[in-house]
Amino acid sequence: MNKKHKKMLTRILLAAALMIVMNFLPVKGMVRFVLYLVPYLIIGYDILIKAGKGIRNRQVFDENFLMAAATVGAMALAVYEDGDYTEAIAVMLFYQVGEWFQSYAVGKSRRNISELMDIRPDYANVEQDGALVQVDPDEVEIGSVIVVQPGEKVPIDGIVVEGSSSLNTSALTGESVPRSTGEGEEVISGCINLNGVLKIRTTREFGESTVSKILDLVENASSRKSKSEDFISRFARVYTPLVCYSALALALLPPLVRMSLLGLPADFGDWIYRALTFLVISCPCALVVSIPLSFFAGIGGASNAGVLVKGSNYLETLSQADCVVFDKTGTLTQGVFEVNAVHHNQMEQERLLEYAALAESASSHPISKSLQKAYGKPIERSRVSDIQEISGNGVTALVDGVSVGAGNAKLMKRLQVEYKECHHTGTIVHMAVDGVYAGHIVISDVIKPRAKEAVAALKSAGVGRTVMLTGDVDRVAKQVAAELGIDEVYSELLPEGKVEKVEELLEQKRGRGKLAFVGDGINDAPVLSRADIGVAMGAMGSDAAIEAADVVLMDDDPLKIAKAIRISRKCLRIVHENIWFAIGIKAACLLLGALGIANMWLAVFADVGVMVLAVLNAVRALFVKKL
Repeated sequence: MNKKHKKMLTRILLAAALMIVMNFLPVKGMVRFVLYLVPYLIIGYDILIKAGKGIRNRQVFDENFLMAAATVGAMALAVYEDGDYTEAIAVMLFYQVGEWFQSYAVGKSRRNISELMDIRPDYANVEQDGALVQVDPDEVEIGSVIVVQPGEKVPIDGIVVEGSSSLNTSALTGESVPRSTGEGEEVISGCINLNGVLKIRTTREFGESTVSKILDLVENASSRKSKSEDFISRFARVYTPLVCYSALALALLPPLVRMSLLGLPADFGDWIYRALTFLVISCPCALVVSIPLSFFAGIGGASNAGVLVKGSNYLETLSQADCVVFDKTGTLTQGVFEVNAVHHNQMEQERLLEYAALAESASSHPISKSLQKAYGKPIERSRVSDIQEISGNGVTALVDGVSVGAGNAKLMKRLQVEYKECHHTGTIVHMAVDGVYAGHIVISDVIKPRAKEAVAALKSAGVGRTVMLTGDVDRVAKQVAAELGIDEVYSELLPEGKVEKVEELLEQKRGRGKLAFVGDGINDAPVLSRADIGVAMGAMGSDAAIEAADVVLMDDDPLKIAKAIRISRKCLRIVHENIWFAIGIKAACLLLGALGIANMWLAVFADVGVMVLAVLNAVRALFVKKL
């Protein structure tokens, strides 16, 4: 909670306490008015100032003017009648409580996203007089040769002119399997060099490189995102001038007509009383309290279901979701690689996995870890010797004195071993034992248990289109999409490609339907910001994705997406019920007030009574049925 929110909360509590104390003080007349004026100004001074500025700037009719006119009218009526001042203070108090909740929840959504992204390189290594010198990446010109050592980030896009290595591209593509690179191959900034030294000839300036574009997308995409205008502001544009002019007319026209046309006493006091009653009745307390409360009850219900919604405007947008776009790795799949099959093995499967796990025992590569996990026994490093990691190929080693090769097709060709192609999807580890092909092991990402159910639930909830965007290879992407029942799939995309594809999908939207994007990685942050509504995985998702998103699934269960949409739609139904109920009752009471039938009791009911009923209805949003 920041200083602004703490200050507002202090004002609310102080004003409420003073209002209660005043009711027990045996004072009357102007002393009573002055004492009640203290809590009124404590809670409402900023609204009065804003209303005054609006009048000065000729933008009179907004919610601040409405609240000021209604509460000042109530105070004036209390002075006129020597009546109860509590009404005006309570109305302003309820309004400020609603504003505090709204401001606190929405204001935390997208602060300093780029600070959480650890992909901006601090320097580039340039060779000068036989020594490496660290320079600002902005100072490196196109065509310069930079040196990237193991563990360093690639600072600028370019082509490898010397060296070979494996690159961790997870910050860019979201895929956890490192990519091999060598001479003549293009590399992009933001990748982390895992082993060998690379010399790279730059092909772009730093400002035009991939990492700069990603940071720019994250920092600016949210500003292009359409935001629904607050209902109270829209309503007040029509409602406020209407009731204010009506109250003025009610105070002046009838007595003037009585005096000029009928020759009767003007009786201004009676008609001013009616006009002030009219203003008190017109106060939109039921709307300004029950509508935010309905949203926050919906947010509370979603939170109990494991879905964090960062603000009421996001809940409203989520209710209109018609197209849901998914990232693949970590969202629909677990992002954990496992051995799925062993094919063409010339020995027992357990024995082949044992050779593979021992040969890969010195590596921390995700593929090596999956082989060791499939082996399922402690690794005895004493059984392994002469381990050689061949970048971009695999490893060779002596296991119990037997030569073992584990790697891709390039390694088999290097060892001059005939191998068999695999048509299954995933990473293929070919095995050569004692110079003879021993089969291959299929390793692939694992689909989340409820991912297929989640896609089906979205369609049953009325979502018309499901799409998957991924940096993974096309064959893997299509297989996952087909297995899950996803309508469309686009593969081999970098972050800017994902944003461009989302832009295309946004242009294809139907009517008022909104586009939701679901992702978990740093690379998804720009897309989460650009979509109408961004949904992030909270348990395993990156900090940048969680901060950029509008909705966070706390347990990474994709089935919760459909649940969140159902919750948001229920909440919006309650909001609309409260709107029509409050406006309908207000309209009837305003008519009765204008006719002189409504007294202050009816005014209090129209103000506070309608608010209580609307609040009770709003509480229903807290209760969520199981999906």
